[in-house]
Amino acid sequence: MKGPIALATLRTTAVLGLRLLVQAGTLLLVARMLGPRAFGAFSGVAALAVVLGTLSTFGTHLVLLGEVAKDASRRHAVLRYALPTTLVCGSLLLAIHLAICLLALREAGIAPHVLLLLGLAEILVQPLVVLCASEHHGLGRIAQSQALIMLPMLLRLVAAATVFVLQPADVLGAYAWGYALASIVALLCVLGTLPAAWPSIRQWRLPRRTDLLNTAGFAALNITAAGPTEIDKTLATRLLPLGGAGLYAAAARIIGAATLPISAMTASALPRLFREGQDRSGRPSHLLRWMFGAACGYSASLAALLWIAAPVFDWIFGSRYHGIAQVIRWLCIAVPGMALRRVAGNILMAFHRPWARFGFELSGLASLVVASILATRHFGAIGMSVALCISEWVMALFGISLVIAALSRQSGIRKMSASTQATTPPESGE
Repeated sequence: MKGPIALATLRTTAVLGLRLLVQAGTLLLVARMLGPRAFGAFSGVAALAVVLGTLSTFGTHLVLLGEVAKDASRRHAVLRYALPTTLVCGSLLLAIHLAICLLALREAGIAPHVLLLLGLAEILVQPLVVLCASEHHGLGRIAQSQALIMLPMLLRLVAAATVFVLQPADVLGAYAWGYALASIVALLCVLGTLPAAWPSIRQWRLPRRTDLLNTAGFAALNITAAGPTEIDKTLATRLLPLGGAGLYAAAARIIGAATLPISAMTASALPRLFREGQDRSGRPSHLLRWMFGAACGYSASLAALLWIAAPVFDWIFGSRYHGIAQVIRWLCIAVPGMALRRVAGNILMAFHRPWARFGFELSGLASLVVASILATRHFGAIGMSVALCISEWVMALFGISLVIAALSRQSGIRKMSASTQATTPPESGE
């Protein structure tokens, strides 16, 4: 591999490799200290907070990324409405999160103060961290942006290790306090890395109608993009016994973390894709072939490796998670679909077709809900794994077809433009 995107991918992969270790360490500590039942309940409500948190910025972080990638001086104009939008939306979504957990997920038995702390971290604080990271991302500092997003995870690992060692009476409550504090400390640190200060509150304004129209598509695709990889844990908490939900959540987190290099590649290519998204010369086509080829090769190799290594996880997680190897092997089927779905989704987003991405990811969410309801009745955690596989492959195939259609449309426009230029007589100059 060569070129700026390949080098950025390698740097970002190194950062995400560290992120993988952090996530793996946190997952192992939290899963072992909570046990399958409490971990299943925690994973369900935390996943719901993550999904709702992706909507807090209402897509303004992607607008910020795109504008900064084109011209760094545009960041101030976007931040003036992005910051108040994030705080207002986040506050409303936090209330929705509490209502859903207390009404629809009351079987999980999570204390209200724990729900509040998790929601505060993921729905209000983390989106502000994402705004900071998006600015660095737009400037081409891909690895640095990923490092900033990883900082709260690193601090949560410290919190989990502390709770694991101290073993307080209320383990989940203590970890929830550490979870929220980690996000707040990370935000304060991340603010110090920005090239310029955020606009003051006096400069803030509410988004105009044109701003909302510009961000609505990104907001919609944000929640559908996170949905398939997060909402399955919430569905598992609702549809499975809590022990089975914990078993599935641990296996799904392992699979999700293992696909981080695909995220590195798409993140590294995103600024260039934004710049070339409206290009009619056909130059992005080589980049797209490279991205899809790399995704196919890596994901197939990863799925085979995880299939072989699956029994190791029975030993790592302990006897309380017996059977996790079988769940992981079923989830291996979803890995190539997951990788192709991520690549297709980012391409459509960068090509300014957010509603196309929203459409194919919404179809995946719908298939996930239907398949999980049907499959978990008979096959438990294995049924949830099958449902995720169906969802990821539905999205992958649908997304690839939309990318092909978008490229065909660009090709048609180029041919029409060339034909028009060839048949138009030159001006006489008189």
